[in-house]
Amino acid sequence: MTVKLDAKMPTGALAQKWDKHRFEMKLVNPANKRKYSIIIVGSGLAGGAAAATLSELGYDVKCFCFQDSPRRAHSIAAQGGINAAKNYQNDGDSIYRLFYDTIKGGDFRAREANVYRLAQLSVNIIDQCVAQGVPFAREYGGLLANRSFGGAQVSRTFYARGQTGQQLLLGAYQALERQVARGGVKMFPRTEMLDLVVIDGRARGIITRDLVTGAIESHVADAVVLGTGGYGNVFFLSTNAQGTNATAIWRAYKRGAAFANPCFTQIHPTCIPVSGEYQSKLTLMSESLRNDGRVWVPIKAGDKRAAADIPETDRDYFLERKYPSFGNLAPRDIASRNAKEVCDEGRGVGESGLGVYLDFSDAIKRLGADVIRERYGNLFEMYQRITDENPYQVPMRIYPAVHYTMGGLWVDYNLMSNVDGLHVIGEANFSDHGANRLGASALMQGLADGYFILPNTLGHYLASNKLEKVDDSHPAFREARTAVDERTNRFLSINGKRTVASFHRELGKVVWDYCGMSRNEAGLRLALEKIPQLRAEFWRDVNVPGSAAELNQALERAGRVADFMELAELMCIDALHRTESCGGHFREESQTPEGEALRDDANFTYAAAWEFAGEGKAPVLNREPLLFENVKLSQRSYK
Repeated sequence: MTVKLDAKMPTGALAQKWDKHRFEMKLVNPANKRKYSIIIVGSGLAGGAAAATLSELGYDVKCFCFQDSPRRAHSIAAQGGINAAKNYQNDGDSIYRLFYDTIKGGDFRAREANVYRLAQLSVNIIDQCVAQGVPFAREYGGLLANRSFGGAQVSRTFYARGQTGQQLLLGAYQALERQVARGGVKMFPRTEMLDLVVIDGRARGIITRDLVTGAIESHVADAVVLGTGGYGNVFFLSTNAQGTNATAIWRAYKRGAAFANPCFTQIHPTCIPVSGEYQSKLTLMSESLRNDGRVWVPIKAGDKRAAADIPETDRDYFLERKYPSFGNLAPRDIASRNAKEVCDEGRGVGESGLGVYLDFSDAIKRLGADVIRERYGNLFEMYQRITDENPYQVPMRIYPAVHYTMGGLWVDYNLMSNVDGLHVIGEANFSDHGANRLGASALMQGLADGYFILPNTLGHYLASNKLEKVDDSHPAFREARTAVDERTNRFLSINGKRTVASFHRELGKVVWDYCGMSRNEAGLRLALEKIPQLRAEFWRDVNVPGSAAELNQALERAGRVADFMELAELMCIDALHRTESCGGHFREESQTPEGEALRDDANFTYAAAWEFAGEGKAPVLNREPLLFENVKLSQRSYK
């Protein structure tokens, strides 16, 4: 049975849709809000902001995170900044320009109404965060400073040196902890969601495991919110924290929630290159560095001279050459593919040849080292600690790496999945970025969803539905707990010879090789042969020592990798079906003569929402058509 995809798109003019929709939505009386219980899984920018705001409105909130504190959510790792259409620089920015840049940056594969709302709310986010005391960078006179990011020709990015995510998260965290102290939010740290409970088609709770004691618990609520981030760790090596995983959204998928555009994954162009097989993660170097750093490689293949020994005449500033209008601030998907291209030509730098230079020498001559230190000092220090190279003296070496996932659970305009009562926010949903996210937009989406959108739309759901009272003795809760116990016992009973990490690394290599920066039909079909074989070996030969009644990180990771094994297959199925190229999804068979992504608007102007059809059965494709009434579909050009 195919799911029904009703985006619940408001009528009316684009600029009035959100205000009109807010007026038309039903409200919950302030005195009645405390009667409703809300579960929020995830405590990053989206989840933490939502938990704090909903509690402040009066709802009874439970918030879950697998870290020991909400402060350790991966949102803390965001570096460069957050976009907002304030136009403080008087350089031609506007809400409409941010909307257009985001639609174009996503290669016309996102909903117009969602993206316009995001641009509208961006200005409120900055005011909210300044009021919280977030220490954004300021000009000499005290006004908030801005810098540029990829895919834009205006300066609209607000920042706090190279630690913007950390400062924004601390703002959300203090708002959350205020509600915890008040008693409006009950926190469950070191707790992982292992299943979603659906009763009569509505999400009514979750099953969790206490990661310290191993206790399995049931939690009942009137609505469930997932703010658990993306699935980039399916590649094993990524810029994500090692603990980030897809288990919450994958459990929801297997309970009926549609998974949209899983092949839309983002490769970030500025990361420290892989240095050996021993690595377990990669390190991001903020896109903001491309404001002042120039990307280049030697003109001649095989040129192994030190950077300082290569004269200007022998250097190829390839982004500036190919995209003169945007230069080094071309969007991430384009910058990444071009870096890969020059390395494939044998012009890469470093021992592996998988790297390009990010050179600050011109900026240091022009501005002085003190100015560069003020802008990027913590990033330069981090780079030097990792590589033992001083970027004030020699160029950084960078190479693309997995960073973000635009795909996620399908949601409507109200951020609710096709499972009633299950809302999905932040990177966990698919809604705002299309096939490629512009830099500094992830923080914007997470906070817009958590602070401003969900608190309105969740109340509308509760006010519009009469929910029966249930408790954890309901058969659906017992069935879900039994399924969790059986899965756990299966992991512990295999007694194989291979570690979970070895399987994860092998899976990641398959996905990177065949569903990474570029894809083709032969490679995807090969991946769809290899992944089921690897999954079968995993369930036959994985070794999970210890017991379930204690802290057991091998058991935690086994569950996450088992889900990655299934998600990787869906990613490849989606990539194989979408024979066009768009944004981060680059099919080698579909490119322009200049090697740019070539869309097929006649056949693929839709969101692909995949439905779980049962174990061992092929997923079912559902299509949500994307209508463009305000923006003209065109071939992206950043030249």
